[in-house]
Amino acid sequence: MEITLVSLKDARTIIAAAEKKAKAIGQPMNIAVVDAGGNLIAHARMDGAWIGSVDISINKAFTARAFNLATKDLADNSQPGQQFFGIHGSNHGRIMIFAGGIPLKKNGHVVGAVGVSGGSGEQDQSVAEVGVAAFG
Repeated sequence: MEITLVSLKDARTIIAAAEKKAKAIGQPMNIAVVDAGGNLIAHARMDGAWIGSVDISINKAFTARAFNLATKDLADNSQPGQQFFGIHGSNHGRIMIFAGGIPLKKNGHVVGAVGVSGGSGEQDQSVAEVGVAAFG
């Protein structure tokens, strides 16, 4: 089986596409890309993006890779009474349970993830989706 890695070039392509979408919707964002181990490859903080969202974007990417699912889906299942309630307290508080983190896949395998933060959950998710599409 051929192992696919997310390269720095890939990360820059993902970030560029996500930035373009963020500009189109008028919302400055923080955009992070991690590798298969959840390690940061690249991060961009657009001019005017919240500094508090730097860490959140990186942790959304980590979360998406750590669980191999979109943080939006994790959010839906981490509410009181749901199967993942309390998960946000695990992994030393790195788990983000709101939209904007999406795994990156090649040949059906998760090889990394993107995390976006700076707008509403819907905005973060839409910008992340564009980044993921640029990797495809």
